[in-house]
Amino acid sequence: MTHLRSGSLVLAFIASVALAGLDHTARAQAPNEPQRGAPIGAAAPAQPGRGRRSAGQPRKRVLAWADTRNGQAQHESIGHALAIIERLGYESGMWDTFIRTDSNIISKNPTKTDGTPASGGPNLGNIDAIFFAGHRDVPLTASQKEELLQFVREGHGFVAAHVALTAFETWPEFGDLIGARFDGHPITGAGVVINENTAFAATRHFPPSFDFDDEFYQASQFSRDKIDVLLRLNVKPGERGVHADGDYPLAWTKSYGKGRVFYGSFAHSSATWDIRDVQQMYFQAMLWALGAVDGEPAPHPMRGAAGAAGGRGSDPRQLP
Repeated sequence: MTHLRSGSLVLAFIASVALAGLDHTARAQAPNEPQRGAPIGAAAPAQPGRGRRSAGQPRKRVLAWADTRNGQAQHESIGHALAIIERLGYESGMWDTFIRTDSNIISKNPTKTDGTPASGGPNLGNIDAIFFAGHRDVPLTASQKEELLQFVREGHGFVAAHVALTAFETWPEFGDLIGARFDGHPITGAGVVINENTAFAATRHFPPSFDFDDEFYQASQFSRDKIDVLLRLNVKPGERGVHADGDYPLAWTKSYGKGRVFYGSFAHSSATWDIRDVQQMYFQAMLWALGAVDGEPAPHPMRGAAGAAGGRGSDPRQLP
């Protein structure tokens, strides 16, 4: 599958999404396979008003942040993931994205490397949400850590993907923020994913169960009393390397103070970020974190493949 290397984000597939009527119609043709977009760079007509919202609806501001300096394994997908988030915001007109791979901007008053105040650009005082794909112990000062926690507690959004679960291993409070900790990836390759809630905006386009191929991060130190599990990997309790209870969450939401937090284990490879259903999940997760989609986290016991519809807000909007 081709990757995003130019300024065109699947405009052909975006047009087809708008005409498809969408998720469940396409799903009827291939009920257990994630839908893939047209190849990146496919020819498409210009989209009038692309990247703009109507008067009175200013775009939100999202910081796409991925400091990987201490990454144990440098994932090639991270740059592509940041570009996808930027494109989803631009094409929909819902948010502007500021991509940064340094961490100085995690402050209301960022500084340059020499310690003097930085001017302009994104900071915790002028953005609405963060998309985070940092790896292992991201270097933040004690004051930056507190400012980040306060940013989310005060009501801002925090969407984290894949390697983010490995981040800040020596910072206990981050575990409270994201809702779990990394415990390896004993399952890599083909698997079956259970959709525990087919009503939530970020997962409503997935069927109750579906086949997926990925490096599935295993979460530990989580409580189902505190996180609302949306997707989990279907595993046998006691399977090699898997927790004894067989509970293997892959995507969840939670509250942190007044803030909205989403984590998704998808996607390890760059190609996976080109899958339409993966893009749809993160698109809706960003809308939810930004407060554009209703729904409160509802922690629950492990559910079967039948899922559970209802009890949450959702939004019919699809990829732009």
